[in-house]
Formats: sequence, C-alpha cells, structure tokens
Amino acid sequence: MPVAKRVPLPVVQLGATALDQTQQTLDMIRGMLSESAAEKEYGLEISKSMVQFKSGKPGSISPKATAGRTNEGNRPSFCVMDEVHHWVGSTGGPDFYQTLKRNIEKTTKAGSRWVTTTNAFNPNEDSVAQIIFESDMVSQGFWLYDCLEGSIAVEDIRDEEKVRAALIEAYGDAHWADIDGLTKTILYDRTTPDSTYCRFFFNQIAESSDGWMNKAEWDACESINDIKPGEQIAIGFDGSVRGDGTALVGIRLHDAKLFTLGQWIRPEHAKDDWEVDVLSVEAAVKRAFETYRVEWMYADPPWWQENIGRWAVEWGDDYVFEYWTNKPTRMVQAVERFRTAVMVGDLSHVGETELTRHVLQAVVREVPQGDLITKDSPRSKRKIDLAVAAVLALEARADAIADGRLQIKRRRVVGF
Repeated sequence: MPVAKRVPLPVVQLGATALDQTQQTLDMIRGMLSESAAEKEYGLEISKSMVQFKSGKPGSISPKATAGRTNEGNRPSFCVMDEVHHWVGSTGGPDFYQTLKRNIEKTTKAGSRWVTTTNAFNPNEDSVAQIIFESDMVSQGFWLYDCLEGSIAVEDIRDEEKVRAALIEAYGDAHWADIDGLTKTILYDRTTPDSTYCRFFFNQIAESSDGWMNKAEWDACESINDIKPGEQIAIGFDGSVRGDGTALVGIRLHDAKLFTLGQWIRPEHAKDDWEVDVLSVEAAVKRAFETYRVEWMYADPPWWQENIGRWAVEWGDDYVFEYWTNKPTRMVQAVERFRTAVMVGDLSHVGETELTRHVLQAVVREVPQGDLITKDSPRSKRKIDLAVAAVLALEARADAIADGRLQIKRRRVVGF
C-alpha cells in the first residue's frame, strides 16, 4: 500500500474542466482537514478556495481549470485530475491533461505523482479517460489502472437480482451507496437511457444513447486501402466557409469503399477571420476528377453554389449535382440507408482516423420525417463534416449505379 511522506515543497493541484468541479474535491479535502490533527500539526490555513500554511512558507492545495498554456511550467508534487471522462476536445481536456502530466513527469524522480478519477467513458468522445485506458502505459503495467465494473448485460437490466448483484460488485466497499434505491431507479425509471445506467452505475464503458453510429459496427467495416487511380468512384461534398469544416469523400462504385479526398477543418486556435482555403478545395476536386473516373458527385450547395456550378460546367452537369442536406425528407432517407449499410456490412472504409472520428461524433436528431445527424451542440468543436460527405457519397454511388454507369469487368473463360 502506498505510504505518504514529506516533501520539501508540497504543491497539490486539483484539475478539472471547470472550477465548480474542482470545488467538489476541495470541499471534501477541507472537510477532512478542518479541526483535524493535521490542521494543528502542519499549521494549515483552510480557506474556501485553497489550503496553505499559516506561516506563509511555500506549499498549497489549489484548484486548476482547463487553460493548458497558462499551466505550463508548474512544478506540482501531486495532481488530482477529476472526472476525466468529461475531459474531451471541446473542453480543452486532452491538452490540459498533457500539460498537467508533463509538469509532473519533470519531477517524478523527486516523488511527484498524478492520479485521475473517472466514471466509465463514452468510446465515441475521445476523452482523457479513454486515452488513458487505451494507453500502452496501462497495458504494459507502467500505470496502475484500477476499476470495479458491474457484470451485467444490457438485456438483463430489468432483472432485479442481476441488477442488485452488479451494483454490489461495482460499488465494492462504498458502504454509503444506497443499493436498494439504485436498484429501484434502474428497474423503474424509464427517463434515463440504459447506456447511462451502464456507464454511471455499473461503471461499464458504453456509447451515448443518442450516438448515431455504433463503434464496433463501424470498426467491423474497416478494410485495406486498395483504391487505385482510374477506378470508378462517386463523390460526396459537404462545404462551409468559416464556422464548420469542408469535406470531400469518395466511394468506389463496385464495392462501396469509402475514402477521404480532402478535408479543411478550422484549426483549434484559428483567428476569428479564418476561412476555408477555397483554392485548395478547387484543386482537390480537380485532382479527384483527373485521378479517378468520377461517375456522380453530390455537393451540398450553401456557400458553394457558384463553385458547384463551375464544376458542373467543367466536368459535366450529368456528373455534378446539387444535394441540399437541409431538406429533411431526402436527407433522412440517406442517413438511414448509410446506417443500414454499415449494420449489414454493405459498405467499407479504409480506416482513416478523421473519417472515423466524424462518423462517431455524429448524434441523432429526431425530426417529423425521421432521424437526421448533427453535431452534439451547435457550437461544438466535434465536427461531423466528413460523415455528412460520406452519406452524400453513398447516395451518389447508388444513383450512379441506378443510372447504369457501373462497368463490371468480366473475366473471359476459355475452354479447351
């Protein structure tokens, strides 16, 4: 069992994505230290915002919130990173984690250490919890990863006996947990998705219930990249100018294999006047038509109508078509066809990281006509442009084939 020891300069940092979150941890520390033997022995001054020495000598327990660059160069002796399943790209979590961890690693020889606390993560979010879980440092045994997980399948979540047993297993020696109350909640409260119960009560890694694509199903569609110049393809284009990104996705006609032709995503710290490089997009479209036999292209017109019109003139108006993604009836059907194709294995992809990320970041938005895909919030940094372009590419392929443009090479059999 680890045993604490004195350090010359005790600097303890409590990290979280918001100061409110760090306050919860600090309040527990204050509660344990207040009127304790440690308060008197070490001469501690316990305030609402930090703990320090009354004598004024260096050392403190203080909160830190996500602002990675301002924390660079600190030399903490211990760092607690709390609720790291919420530390995602849109909150600056991964950068903050790297900064805090890097600061600790510079003084590990002197005894500096860090620890994270978390619920089970959503595998579609690329959170710090997931980064740590999937790290070779864990698999090789260099970092200690300790987790109690309730053993229960989603289909058994209505079985009282199995729910109770899984809760007892997950909560371990947390004697304060109301197992009876939690059991009733899981069995009878239908306002909460089962995936939430799995993550936050049974500590199981589970996808959000509003996620569009199942990661396991998408990963099962991965295939080698054997796309060759001159092959017949269709193209999907989702364009923006400033806020969102722009994406160009191709799909091989004969087997529905997706691959990325180009993407232009707003950089993390871009200036307010950042815009998509239109000339670069134009060059990518030209390169696609010159490299492959493009049989059909669907392009979302907003902000790009003039460009799309020019592409239709240059490459043929029977090859380049507008496809308005803001028309729900048509888009709902396209989204459903794409989802079904993944489920039954009727399409594949070449395993590109960004395309996978965009597909898994898409969430479902229900409209009267059915389900559309969207970002998890209007201002979210979790982009889905490649996913939208992929949906359009699959639609373009289907219409190209329906138009009789697929040319199947037939082998000639010679008998003797």
